[in-house]
Amino acid sequence: ASRSPPPRDDYKARDDRPRDDYKRRDDPPRSSPADSGEEPKTRLFVGGLSWNTTEDSMRDAFEKYGRVLDAHVAMERDTGRSRGFGFVTMDTQEAAEASIEGLSGRDLDGRDIRVDFAQSRPRGGGGGGGYRGGG
Repeated sequence: ASRSPPPRDDYKARDDRPRDDYKRRDDPPRSSPADSGEEPKTRLFVGGLSWNTTEDSMRDAFEKYGRVLDAHVAMERDTGRSRGFGFVTMDTQEAAEASIEGLSGRDLDGRDIRVDFAQSRPRGGGGGGGYRGGG
């Protein structure tokens, strides 16, 4: 049976480092949009949608909290069936926050939905997935 090498004196276990050492040094500090002059957050992720939820029914639910600029249910290409999530863009950040407060965990078309601010995807580069044979 093979043995592992003896521990080195200059080796420091990963868990002994302070938590700050795990962060990349060039990551900007997190702050709210109001602090940094960023665009207000108005785009919401809506998860846990029923297959029966339409863009119109989602729009109707969110309009109780402010003006809806856009509502989109993600659909499977092959079947045309809902993928169970979507996005709603509200007119203001206040309306978006009210929507999160009012709708997250509530019933829409027979399912309890999850509503949160959408995460922005990095632009450029990309693609991904797919089979990369080799051998």
